[in-house]
Amino acid sequence: MAGKDLVILDSMENLGPTILDRAKSRILFRVFARNRPGVTLLLKTKEKQIEIPMTREKAGLYSAIVEGLGLEVRYKYRLEGEGAFPDPYSHYQPEGVHGYSQVVDHSAYRWQDEGWPGIDWEKAIVYELHAGACSEAGTFRGAAEKLDYLVELGINTVELMPVTQTPGRWNWGYDGANLFSVNHNYGTPGDLKYFVDSCHRKGLAVLLDVVYNHFGPEGNYLPLFGPYFTEKHKTPWGAAVNFDDAGCTIVRRMVLDSVRYWLETYHFDGLRLDAVHAIKDESPRHILQEIAAAAGEISRARGRKAVIIAETDENDARLINPPANGGFGIDAQWMDDFHHTVHTVLTGEDKGYYADYGDIRGLEKVFRNYLYTGEYSRFWKKNRGTDGSQNPGRQFMVAVQTHDQVGNRARGERLAQLAGLPHAKAAAGLLFMAPYIPMLFMGEEYAEEKPFLFFTDYIDPDLKKEVSEGRKKEFAEFGWGEVPDPEDDQTFYRSKLTPREQWRPHQEQMFHYYRDLIRLRREHPALKLPQKKGTAVKVDPERKLVEVRREGGGACVTGLFNLGRAGVEIGVREGRRVFDSERPEYGGGQAADPSTLKPGQFILLET
Repeated sequence: MAGKDLVILDSMENLGPTILDRAKSRILFRVFARNRPGVTLLLKTKEKQIEIPMTREKAGLYSAIVEGLGLEVRYKYRLEGEGAFPDPYSHYQPEGVHGYSQVVDHSAYRWQDEGWPGIDWEKAIVYELHAGACSEAGTFRGAAEKLDYLVELGINTVELMPVTQTPGRWNWGYDGANLFSVNHNYGTPGDLKYFVDSCHRKGLAVLLDVVYNHFGPEGNYLPLFGPYFTEKHKTPWGAAVNFDDAGCTIVRRMVLDSVRYWLETYHFDGLRLDAVHAIKDESPRHILQEIAAAAGEISRARGRKAVIIAETDENDARLINPPANGGFGIDAQWMDDFHHTVHTVLTGEDKGYYADYGDIRGLEKVFRNYLYTGEYSRFWKKNRGTDGSQNPGRQFMVAVQTHDQVGNRARGERLAQLAGLPHAKAAAGLLFMAPYIPMLFMGEEYAEEKPFLFFTDYIDPDLKKEVSEGRKKEFAEFGWGEVPDPEDDQTFYRSKLTPREQWRPHQEQMFHYYRDLIRLRREHPALKLPQKKGTAVKVDPERKLVEVRREGGGACVTGLFNLGRAGVEIGVREGRRVFDSERPEYGGGQAADPSTLKPGQFILLET
């Protein structure tokens, strides 16, 4: 890190627009533009465009003060010799990734969540949703109208897929052009605050998925402003975000500013960090450790927890170990080994990364650890993983369906279509008996029959073609056949959830099943905390019978799962049957033999 970068960093508070006086509409604009001989502020009003040369404060740092043009003025920065571009610190892009940025008066929103106690992470039941596909309106306010439904289901935590501005009308969100803007397709910054506020007033915590490992391929003008990327490392998206090369202090500062922005300005209860294995950093203090530390500072300052969750495919416990033990201090991580083991046992799929899974005996391990803890991976062609057996259950998030595992299939099929309704219910039973933090993906709870597909709407015609063709090549090895075109409008519309009034009878039954299962998880003393201690799993691989035992709070329960395709004799078992997936209200048979489990049947005994 060059010394001059550290000097610049010291004076770089409040990059982007800062409202100095609301009554006079007095706004300070500040931008970092390294190695640029001059920067001009372009202001767009209804009558005309105003150009104001910016003052060079010191190397790479430019500023200007504007008064009397309102608090929602639109602007760009003209870099001498390059052109005019949106603000890297833009909070709102109402015209899209290529258009003018807009000043946001964050003090205008009146929060109503003063009494919100914060997230109770150990008891979290997480529901992942896409703001544009979860409701007919496809907006933040449309999503807010579904909160009573989530409360009825028993959810206490919502996780939003990324909401920063992306190209076109729709996108999964992982092609964001900056780290601060609110996607205008879903609403205004005030609408997003209303969503978070509404969640808190209904007792729901809110997590936000953020992307710090790459930027989208369209609308990314950061390289014109400074050394935001480096060829020192390579990622699936090309040059890496510059966390450890010359000039990296500006990048590290931007990411930490983004962390504080979402947690403080929008009151989010935590962040899910996308694909942290693609964040390359050889600095003495890894950026992930700095993110965790920043969240800790915010937690202490506001008196309630801010959770940081990492997505990784490396099974690396260093992420969640404390800094005193050489770790980064992140609160939790996604544990895909759980999903992959359950999915392959139920579906028999063995292509791509699923080739490393499929043995039902793996369930005995993934209820206490990663499946891969240093063993050789046929897919990765190397040893993979570390030992996470000593890490507490609250440090792992698990799921049987996610946006990745559903949407990154060619046809976006959900588990109920792949394995059948009885086995999908069994998967849910395994999920809620696991000593980890459980997460659902929207629609899972009622066996949504619509797919969740990969959809984009790029503006650049060459990029549109490249994405369409690249998607087909990406999944050729899975043998999934024809891949829907991400750029086809119908790919997005087909991915929107079915309104409840249009559900079929079996979907209402599945909803009741999930609702009751979630209530059991939240209320039963043996299940409500993610504790590995007192958890034991035994598998009969021949009969595909799985027995999960949980002890805690002075109680003990045993879950029996038939993951096979034939009935399994279990004999007479001690204990009171407190849950049964074959109850009529869940779509089961009327007179099941109590000594035999049907295919896919899950029962819970209180012993």
